Amino acid sequence: MGMIELYVTGVEQKNDKKFVTTGLASTMQSLGYCTGVYKPVEVGANENNGFLQSNDLMFVKAHDVHIKTYFTYLLKENISPILSAANEKIIIEKEIITRDFQAIQNNNECLIVDGLWGLATPYGKSFLEEDVVKSLKLPLILTISAENADLNNALLSINRTKDLDINFRGVVINNYSEKSVSKKLIPKMIEEYTDAKVLGTLPHFEQNVNPGDLIAEVLNGIDIENVFNIKIAKLK
Repeated sequence: MGMIELYVTGVEQKNDKKFVTTGLASTMQSLGYCTGVYKPVEVGANENNGFLQSNDLMFVKAHDVHIKTYFTYLLKENISPILSAANEKIIIEKEIITRDFQAIQNNNECLIVDGLWGLATPYGKSFLEEDVVKSLKLPLILTISAENADLNNALLSINRTKDLDINFRGVVINNYSEKSVSKKLIPKMIEEYTDAKVLGTLPHFEQNVNPGDLIAEVLNGIDIENVFNIKIAKLK
C-alpha cells in the first residue's frame, strides 16, 4: 500500500480546523492505518514546564494517544506567523519544513499535514503557506467553518488552488447545521460558484467532544474515501 498523504488548511483564522484534522486522523487510526499528524508551524503555543506545546497537536493526542505527532516551528504569540517569528528572532524556512516532512514521511501509513489559517498566511519574505503545500507536493483539502465563514475568502481560496497547480481534493465544512438556512446554503454556494467538491460536513463540536463521537460524525458526514483518494474495505 502506498503512502496516504493529505494537507489540511482553513480559509480564515477562526476555522475550528482542528476538529477536521483530528477527526480524520482518529478515524484513519481507528480503521487500522498507522497515522501521523505533522504541524509545520504553530502559533499561540503553550509553555508547560519550560517546554512549548502545540495546542492542536495536544488536541490530537487527547483523542488518540497512538497517533504520532510532529512539528517544526512552535511560536508563542497567537498572531500572524511572520510577526510571531520576527518577535522571537526566528526565520521560518521552507527548506527546513520540507526536510522535516521528508524525515517522517515513511514513519506512517497515513500522514496528515495540518496547516494554519489558509493559503495566503505569510510565513516569511515572499513565502506563504501555499508555498509549503507546493513544496511538499501534497493533495489539499480546505476547511470552511459555517459558523464564521467569509464566503468571499472561501471562494478566493478555492479559486487560488487552480493557479497553484496542486491536487485540490475539495472542501470540508465544519460547524454545519441543516437547521440554519444560512449554514445550509454554504455547500450549495460553493458548488455553484466554483467547481470544488464539497467532501462532507461536520456539526459544531464542543472542546471536550468524545473521541468516539468525533469519529462517528466523520464516518457519517465526510466522504473519507474521496478525501484520501483510497478505497477502504472496512467501510463497505
